[in-house]
Amino acid sequence: MKLCIIKPPLPFGWTPVAPPILEYLAALTRKADPSVEIELYSASATPDVFDTLECDLAGISLLTPTAVPGYRIADGLRARGIKVVVGGIHASTLPQEAKAHADAVVIGEAESVWPQVLKDFRAGRLQPFYRGEQGPLDDLPTPLYGMLQQNHRFRIVNTARGCPYQCTFCTVNRYFGSRIRMRPIDDVVRDVDAIPGSLYINGDENIWWLGKQDRAIELFTALRGSKKKWMGFGSLAPVLSPQGSRMLDAARRAGMFTVWVGWESISERGLEAYGADRKVGVDRERAVRTLKDHGIDVSLFFMLGSRADSLDDYRRAVDVAERLGVSMHPSLVVPYPGSELRRQYEPYLYKDLGWEYYNGAYALFEHPDPAMTPEVRERRFYETSLELLSMGRVLKHMFEIPPSGFPHAHILSLTNQLPIRKGMKVAFEQWKASKRAVREKQAVSGPGAAVAGSPRAR
Repeated sequence: MKLCIIKPPLPFGWTPVAPPILEYLAALTRKADPSVEIELYSASATPDVFDTLECDLAGISLLTPTAVPGYRIADGLRARGIKVVVGGIHASTLPQEAKAHADAVVIGEAESVWPQVLKDFRAGRLQPFYRGEQGPLDDLPTPLYGMLQQNHRFRIVNTARGCPYQCTFCTVNRYFGSRIRMRPIDDVVRDVDAIPGSLYINGDENIWWLGKQDRAIELFTALRGSKKKWMGFGSLAPVLSPQGSRMLDAARRAGMFTVWVGWESISERGLEAYGADRKVGVDRERAVRTLKDHGIDVSLFFMLGSRADSLDDYRRAVDVAERLGVSMHPSLVVPYPGSELRRQYEPYLYKDLGWEYYNGAYALFEHPDPAMTPEVRERRFYETSLELLSMGRVLKHMFEIPPSGFPHAHILSLTNQLPIRKGMKVAFEQWKASKRAVREKQAVSGPGAAVAGSPRAR
């Protein structure tokens, strides 16, 4: 039996980060049935392989922005007689939709059901749906690091699942649950030691939790022996807690040099609308400065264009980057299926937009401010992104990175921002070309004409 595990292409191309589901699901398969032949494919790196791919069973993991190309791959494989199983957050949220493109759908976490999927496939009785449980994380296998041979430099380690926060834009809480489940620290250290190279990413939703700082300190202390450098995603509230300084010192000594932080919204009213104020804490600018004082570089991720945002927020984003000396990466708001935000925005959604538009570069809903048209929101998004990624700012940020992060944080900053800058410039030119095509079509057909397939022609 031959199994191909596939990650559909990302919206903006190849990334040096290996999709973690590939090598981890390979390890789950090897644990359940060592006789299975396994091949891994990151479609961003190998987009042309699927027309000739040969296997008995294909497993495809779906996120909302990758659902459309993922379905396309699944449909093509099934047309050639290959059985397909899909899973991931998008398929778990919309299993009936996913089932239209697959022979079976795994809903939720795979560990409790994947062995049964393999057995049922061998017996010729795949079930339409498998519902995984949110179980303990005490016996997870080490991903088969290095099995994906497609020039991916960075590997991801996960140490916990679950999120107690109730941010309206997020589906992590619904998918992994509100209770934080921790992996045994010895297992995490084992996985880190197995990663090829000297750099890795902690892929947890949050590397430190408010109320769980002691566990974070214990983990970081155990990781000091690996001698590897790493980056991760962290919330701001724990940084200013009584244990914050000790926790950051432990993280820095463990090799952490960069933290990616959800700034979420430029405005305080936006934070409150998202229910994210508890996560970012009482003084998020002081928290960022505290991180930098401990020798950790900071990148902020945030959203623009919500129904609570104004045009002024686009300009203020650049001011925040300048004031704090950090890199900032915006996206337009995405009301993901299954999120509370989608329920709130349901009356205002542009219903003609498929999942391929849910990538953070499109306006997806009506705005109460008449000045915040879809075209204005999208144009300002690109202009703000490119201003934040200007060569002058990228180079200036190199001198703002804490010296203790040299050279890893400096190299990462360049290898992260320059490709994004290049991709953003290309995407902006494509966007402008699409707008010109709409206007030309309207000039020929009349002001009320719509261009087929153009979501902005309304």
